[in-house]
Amino acid sequence: MSRPRDTTIDERALAATLELLEEVGFEATTMQAVSARADVHASALYRRWPSRVALVEDALSPTVAIASFEPTGDLTRDLRRFLRAYAATWGSPAARAAMPGLLAHYQSTGAVRSEEEWLPISARPQFLDILRAAPEGAVDPAVDPDDVFDVLLGAVMARSLVPTVVERDRPLERTLELVLRMLAPRPATAARTDRRPADADHA
Repeated sequence: MSRPRDTTIDERALAATLELLEEVGFEATTMQAVSARADVHASALYRRWPSRVALVEDALSPTVAIASFEPTGDLTRDLRRFLRAYAATWGSPAARAAMPGLLAHYQSTGAVRSEEEWLPISARPQFLDILRAAPEGAVDPAVDPDDVFDVLLGAVMARSLVPTVVERDRPLERTLELVLRMLAPRPATAARTDRRPADADHA
């Protein structure tokens, strides 16, 4: 009779990864260290994650913090809650410890997940859900929401990782205001005509 599958392995491994990142940093957060901390055999980790980079990425997934958010249709309120959770994820000690190492890994190896692989651990789908739930006319249809999310991602990363930005310590509400401005419908532009003044033919 086969042994029942241990459904706590993922939870224990992800928690151990976050603990180690905060305590010893990215380089020392190895699969072996996670295995020992979580009391999980290394082979079980490798069956779930092909590398420690994949494990760290999943552990830092912002969807864990915002997955329970249900859009209310109030665009400002929903974006404020989203932004606070998103910024809290990337501003955590574990994320601050991991991001420089992850970025160096991406640049040195060129190895990154495909878009389809990123989506399950990305907050982008939740952001798009918020925009879809907004009242009609609240979001400019000409604005690409993926572009707005990319700008938001950059702003949140900068607030967490770039020393000069961290030192400014600007209220998160300012970032929210900028996002809302990017999404707001633009005033209609007066149509141009090639007509000459009415008296031009009589000059």
